[in-house]
Amino acid sequence: MPKNDPPRIAWALSGSGHYLKECLDIVRELDHVDLFMSEAAQEVVRMYGYDLKDFKPGCKVHRDNTASAVPVMFLYQGNYRMVVLAPATSNTVAKCVAGISDTLVTNFYAQAGKCRIPSIVYACDTAPALISDAPGQQVWVYPRPIDLENVERLSSFRDTQVVLSIEALRQSIADLLSCPSKSSSSPDALPKPA
Repeated sequence: MPKNDPPRIAWALSGSGHYLKECLDIVRELDHVDLFMSEAAQEVVRMYGYDLKDFKPGCKVHRDNTASAVPVMFLYQGNYRMVVLAPATSNTVAKCVAGISDTLVTNFYAQAGKCRIPSIVYACDTAPALISDAPGQQVWVYPRPIDLENVERLSSFRDTQVVLSIEALRQSIADLLSCPSKSSSSPDALPKPA
């Protein structure tokens, strides 16, 4: 990516169908956004019948097909101003809380934290009972206490905003976009050697 381009949004999809359509609608509306998909996200996007070809020109789609999550290097080059995990499964949230980074999505979250790049997480399991999208229908889901605890714990992490609704997701993205900022890992932001 040429350095004169504005910093982009890294949008990470995990394997959830919960508000997936609404999240993809937001991606379609935004400028300067790239998608990063776990293996589970690739399966779910196909299962739900969504076509990733109708995004704006310039939106790159990165798939989890390297053992070392090679695309995270873009964070260290100052290419992204924020990381969005939306929707985030209970598995992804639990891994983020535990510091496990074994998928492209969880590795992106971990590396964003190390770069002090703000992350927004739209967790799926946010209430004791909720209606969620399943292929061709809506179903009642009853998150376990541990799922709800992990969402609460993640909300206390530095540089992390956990949002509980699509409206809050939109607002958090707009708020971060309105703040001029540089990634801490941007080469221009690093202290010069003495």
